[in-house]
Amino acid sequence: MTSTRTDRWLHLDGTTNTRDLGGLPTVDGGETQFGRVLRSDNLQTLSEADVRTLVEEVGLTEVVDLRTTAEILMEGRSPLRDVDGVTHRHFTLLPERGMRTDVFAAEESDEEVRAQLPADWAESILPRQVAAGDEGEPPAVRSYLGYLTDGTENVLAALRSLASGGPGAAVVHCAAGKDRTGVVCALALSVAGVEPAAIIADYAQTAEVIEALVAKLAASPTYAEDMTGREIAVHTPRAETMRRVLDLLDERWGGPIGWLEAHGFGADEQAALRTRLRG
Repeated sequence: MTSTRTDRWLHLDGTTNTRDLGGLPTVDGGETQFGRVLRSDNLQTLSEADVRTLVEEVGLTEVVDLRTTAEILMEGRSPLRDVDGVTHRHFTLLPERGMRTDVFAAEESDEEVRAQLPADWAESILPRQVAAGDEGEPPAVRSYLGYLTDGTENVLAALRSLASGGPGAAVVHCAAGKDRTGVVCALALSVAGVEPAAIIADYAQTAEVIEALVAKLAASPTYAEDMTGREIAVHTPRAETMRRVLDLLDERWGGPIGWLEAHGFGADEQAALRTRLRG
């Protein structure tokens, strides 16, 4: 079984699940490059030292935020929002309830915006939606297929942002950095030609930090009820989940690349994303 290198972890004060997508083997005998794309849990608790590490040492220039508007407003600003030269892009993969807005502009008057959120806004926070017709699949698999069905345009937009960004590094994140982030990163790594076994292993690697990750999210009122209301095993990513998603993409679309091409992510965009990850 393919394993991922332990030096891909980036140990920060304010995150639990940050790692580099470099060092992953590709089907043609190469590997992805370090310092191009990172994946992470949420970033609002970054310390000043974390910000220096990301900006000065890693060379971060782009944040791709996959959370909902409600999550961003309830959790507050990331300190990276105050750093010149770091661009933030927001592509929610979950259906938004109530108002739709420029979320980063809304941060400037977040108390007023929060007051306008509908009573059921919290239902849009966690990955509950499922793809129709896949009732026989495990819940996590159905959720991930749901991102591709309900969040198609934003999945593609996140990948396009990675493809067109640079020359600095980008970080893709959601709340935990395992579900929404896991799907977008799996597609990006597929475009880069990473071995399927390595894509699966990278997804499952979050299990190494799951206890600390759940504890971090449980400390936030936004996520506390979900984190404490279910056993930790429910939150733990399993290799067979991503393996099943990749198998279904193979069966239905000829693979992740087939799904992307069928939805308009063309050869030039694929080449740009491959270059971003591989150099």
